[in-house]
Amino acid sequence: MQGSFQLPLTRIAQSPYNWKAIALGLTAASSLFETLILIKQLPNYSKPAPPPALKEQFPPETYAKSQSYGRAKALFTLAKGAWGVVEAGLTLYFDVYAWAWGAAAGTLAYFGYSGDREIAQSILFAGILALISTVTALPWDYYYSFVLEEAHGFNKMTRLTFVTDLLKSFLVGAAFGVPFLAAFLAIIKHFGQSFVYYLMGFMLAFQLVLVVLYPLVIQPLFNKLTPLEEGSTLKLRIEALATRLKFPLKHLYQIDGSKRSNHSNAYFYGLPWSKHIVIFDTLIDQSSDEEVEAVLAHELGHWSMSHPTKMLLINQVHIFLLLSSFPPFLTSRTFLPSFGFPTLPADTPLTRPAPILPTFLLFQLLLQPIEHVMQFAMNAVTRAFEYQADAFAVGLGGDFRQRLGDALTKLHVKNLSTLHVDWLYSAYHYSHPTLPERLKAMDQMEMKRSGKKEL
Repeated sequence: MQGSFQLPLTRIAQSPYNWKAIALGLTAASSLFETLILIKQLPNYSKPAPPPALKEQFPPETYAKSQSYGRAKALFTLAKGAWGVVEAGLTLYFDVYAWAWGAAAGTLAYFGYSGDREIAQSILFAGILALISTVTALPWDYYYSFVLEEAHGFNKMTRLTFVTDLLKSFLVGAAFGVPFLAAFLAIIKHFGQSFVYYLMGFMLAFQLVLVVLYPLVIQPLFNKLTPLEEGSTLKLRIEALATRLKFPLKHLYQIDGSKRSNHSNAYFYGLPWSKHIVIFDTLIDQSSDEEVEAVLAHELGHWSMSHPTKMLLINQVHIFLLLSSFPPFLTSRTFLPSFGFPTLPADTPLTRPAPILPTFLLFQLLLQPIEHVMQFAMNAVTRAFEYQADAFAVGLGGDFRQRLGDALTKLHVKNLSTLHVDWLYSAYHYSHPTLPERLKAMDQMEMKRSGKKEL
């Protein structure tokens, strides 16, 4: 399967195309595509009233705030997207990748490094690009938290927390990213053109290690996890639900999400035989115990129907196609020179690979149209999973339909979520169905469950 599409890709990769011009064109087209989708959504922020089914839950003042918040985020995204395409264009046009690769080599030479140059050089190269990206993104991140989110009552982060989060993220990224990148490159160098299956195995194992380490090592750096109060009504309800569904619950935590934002959430994680549930303190404060239980019934529906496992398998197929398409570009004699890298001598064997990391990063720019299609497809899958998880919760009987609907509506009110969403914008950006879509579907599920016919 892998070799069946590598042969035509090899011919393409060896062709003397102006790859920089192609990458610039695809980057501009990608930005234009996303901008047009967002512009198509903008008129919805001017609609004067909420959907009729939500008129009582969204009184005029709350609805006006929701529209204002949605419009502010959309305009912010437009501005950030415009800067993003300019930044990406300048990066490509002025051969910043080649400059960073040379700067990494110069740094190694300055310190007299004599080990495996490519892996060490790649790590420094990635660090330089990460530093540039962090610096250019900093004003946008600051504005989003301390201007936009604060203006609409959501930001609870102090400037000290903002800075310390930035430093912690950089250190965590280095602590896990450096060994990952070193192993990533070592596998490709060792196995040559047949690296794909070995690399996929390594990446899958790395993901599983992170599942174990994240709650133990990473998350405590940013948030405080507190065991839910022993004997509390909420804890008893959730434990009873987990027992009923045979969910292997080991720990039940409350997380201080309010330290940074008023937005709320709940999720589970862990290995198949040992699961942990985490509930944001904001969700507990904004909802009744019965509503929190209904939200978790939805989340456990994902577990019961193996949605995380299915998404993992789908992602493996995606990764396989990406990695299998890459080897022809490693031996291309025209690809990297288009981006300012030195041209190899004419007598260089075609089997000698180009620098792996720069080739891989630039190769991904060619996949932007495919990634757009993948985003539509992945959202379609996750939206289907959300409907299934809603159906699972409703199927538990009793008043779960009412409680889940009330909880979702309350969350949308508290989060000032957008109610009018263009179908194309929703299909591209939303991993969940909109609230009106979910409520309507749940009503149909409840009618089907109870044997009633819709009038």
